[in-house]
Amino acid sequence: MAGTNSERQLLAEGPAIILVEPQMGENIGMVARAMANFGLAELRLVNPRDGWPNEKALATASKADHVIEATKVYDTLEQAVADLNFVYATTARERDGYKPVRSPVIAAETLRARFRAGEGTGILFGRERWGLTNEEVALADEIVTFPVNPAFASLNIAQAVLLMSYEWMKSGMEDLGAVPFQAMGQTPSTKEQLFGLFDQLEEALDARGYFHPAGKKPKMVDNLRAVLSRRAFTEQEISVLRGVISSLDRFSRKSPRGGRFPTAAKETPPDDSADA
Repeated sequence: MAGTNSERQLLAEGPAIILVEPQMGENIGMVARAMANFGLAELRLVNPRDGWPNEKALATASKADHVIEATKVYDTLEQAVADLNFVYATTARERDGYKPVRSPVIAAETLRARFRAGEGTGILFGRERWGLTNEEVALADEIVTFPVNPAFASLNIAQAVLLMSYEWMKSGMEDLGAVPFQAMGQTPSTKEQLFGLFDQLEEALDARGYFHPAGKKPKMVDNLRAVLSRRAFTEQEISVLRGVISSLDRFSRKSPRGGRFPTAAKETPPDDSADA
């Protein structure tokens, strides 16, 4: 879904996203894109398998260049979280230990509150194939897990980051029902405009012998009007429908729009008498 607009404010805040030993540059790029979608900008990599910088990551980031260019690389997870005050570890499976386990909604609200208080926060994501070790989870303050199909709980790393990034964005919204844009306003049609549509369509169909046999025409007209009256049309919709009818009325398949002569116009044979 395209929606990049360089003229609008670029959100770049919130917790650091920390990927532990990510394997594929493409996945890192998709993580950066997911972060940028929802206003996160700080990406930290712990010992990426293919090194850094990575051209494949840049290619799949889909113009989330500000995330890629600011990415920091660390040799160990301890180094990556050293300056943070509070960290979540993401996991899909139950772990031994006594760390609180939160839902994404609660985790995002906690992160938002701590961010507003000026704390450094982060979210840990494990390897593509097997996630985080128990030792790595132990470095976090709390665990966040997603409500997924228990028989198929494995998430792609970019999907997991996307889910948490989305919840982060929601946690800062005053109205969860708000949307960034609305449908264009349209003016409800008047009955006069609707009657005009009826008359135009009836005349076009009548000219083509649609109402057959003639004795059934009143009932067929009633049925047609009932169909067109089932909802309130807008002026714009009436205009569209009448334009369609006009096109069908004027042009045939043998003489389509763009041909030399529409159906309504009669071609006059050339007069060759002057050349005789």
